[in-house]
Amino acid sequence: MRLVVLLFALLMPITAWMNQQGVFGPTNGEVSDRYPTLLVAAGYAFSIWGLIFLLDLVYAVWQLGGARRRERALTLAAMPAAGGFLLTTVWMPLFSMGLYWICLAVIFGALACMVAAAVQVVRHGQPGRDAVARWALGLHAGWLSLAAFLNLAQVLVAEQVLPGDRMLGWSLPLLAVAAFTLLAINHALRGLLPYVLAAVWALAAVFVKQSGWNLPGSDVMAWAALAVAAVLVAQTVLLHRRGLPARLATHSTAH
Repeated sequence: MRLVVLLFALLMPITAWMNQQGVFGPTNGEVSDRYPTLLVAAGYAFSIWGLIFLLDLVYAVWQLGGARRRERALTLAAMPAAGGFLLTTVWMPLFSMGLYWICLAVIFGALACMVAAAVQVVRHGQPGRDAVARWALGLHAGWLSLAAFLNLAQVLVAEQVLPGDRMLGWSLPLLAVAAFTLLAINHALRGLLPYVLAAVWALAAVFVKQSGWNLPGSDVMAWAALAVAAVLVAQTVLLHRRGLPARLATHSTAH
């Protein structure tokens, strides 16, 4: 299974490059621009994928080495990590081909897999020894936690499920659901820093995009996104002050 993790970690950047070359149809950016929403982030935010792909590849190679092959946390994380990498890869051509409902299932599945992998490392690993896994899996999970809901908003507009001219009434509740999801996952991950950084990066990019846009309600959504980021940071500070990460690491060592 660990070799499968490496294979799928390699497939992600290869598929992303092919997607940018138009192999599967319009690029993800071109498709996204067709369906503006109040949850879309500024374009620069998506550059985080380069770092995610790099860290995932480093993690995939690192987890194969030496004594790490016997570490329980990495063994437990291998299957969900492989699933998350594969689903992330599959999502890219599906989105370019306009298979939006399938994309939703795929991206939320990828999110579930990446969170499951990160949880295994947080619960059963040791912060110092497993830093590579925590950064790779945490960053990937953190970005997907917002990207999944951004994708959902675009699908709702693209498929004309909800109005595209009066979006504030349904965008705010959707952001609230995303915020609840973020806080729940962050608690499960004990305030894992890479997860929080990726999520705050995404929320800040939503603020930047919406505060400078002319869609009705964009200013409200901009400040709402910033408020969610502030709450997430505050929760993380509280989690660390309570010593949950340290207690969890001690518990894992004892067992």
